[in-house]
Amino acid sequence: MSDPRSVVVLAPNWLGDAVMALPAIADLRRRFSAARLLIAARRSVADLFGLVASIDQVIVFDDGSEPAAEVSAEFALPVRVIRDVSSPGLIVGRNHLVREAPTELVLLLDDDARVIDASSIQRAMEIMDADDLVGAVAFAQAEADGRPWPAAMQPSRAARPSVIPSFIGFAHLLRRDLFLRLGGYREEFIFYGEEKDFCLRLLDAGYLTVYLPDALVSHIPDAAGRSRSRYLRYLVRNDCLNAFYNDPYPRVLWTLPARYLLYFKMRHGWRIRDPWGWLWVAREVLACASRTREGRRPVSRASIRLWTALKNAPRPYV
Repeated sequence: MSDPRSVVVLAPNWLGDAVMALPAIADLRRRFSAARLLIAARRSVADLFGLVASIDQVIVFDDGSEPAAEVSAEFALPVRVIRDVSSPGLIVGRNHLVREAPTELVLLLDDDARVIDASSIQRAMEIMDADDLVGAVAFAQAEADGRPWPAAMQPSRAARPSVIPSFIGFAHLLRRDLFLRLGGYREEFIFYGEEKDFCLRLLDAGYLTVYLPDALVSHIPDAAGRSRSRYLRYLVRNDCLNAFYNDPYPRVLWTLPARYLLYFKMRHGWRIRDPWGWLWVAREVLACASRTREGRRPVSRASIRLWTALKNAPRPYV
């Protein structure tokens, strides 16, 4: 028999059964790649199948974990694992994932993020397909059970889709070619703050970051595995580097020292014991600035004004 032009699948009604059917549906798509795949499903499970149909490949970056990351043979989607035993860190891993992606749009999810509803990802993809000026889409943080985090801990306090300055890196959708053209994330940041730096360069290039407050993705960080003093050090270090790389002259003359001095205020306010952290931050900033002086490409004053305006009053996206 010749290859069919269309394949119709009557999907199971219950979510658990639908999940079990995913490997078979993915196999149908591989076998009959030229055919139109139609899935008849109840609304309660339709989003699940829609997301599978939208994904070409899943790439996992294994940052030298022990034991090494493995993928079940029953997983519904094509998966590729990239392992780097040198443990280069999250930012290097994200850049690597985007470079290796074979698609125009790339969804980056940290290992402590979980997709709650496939329709959230689909809406983000539809926005980027329809509007070439949208360079990134931000998702809202939620608990494991789907309850949203407080507004103060979201990418923005906006209650409806809005243009905002920056996303939170735990989950975000990017345009691959644009990301690479802008240089991706600065790998010398190592940990934290790379999103703000990238989104400022994105805005300066004429593109937008759109936040979908009802597009919830679970964020379940392991508090036991995080050092508050390390977080504070890198937060201040990378804010200083952000100013060094991006702030136009003479603004950088006051923003860089002002951001450095915030270390003392935050250390006191957060009651963190880190007596020599200020010296570590100073050495790191000076070392990075001297090594990468040629990397300083300030954004325009208009971009700084727009960033500040969006931070104070997100612009509704319609």
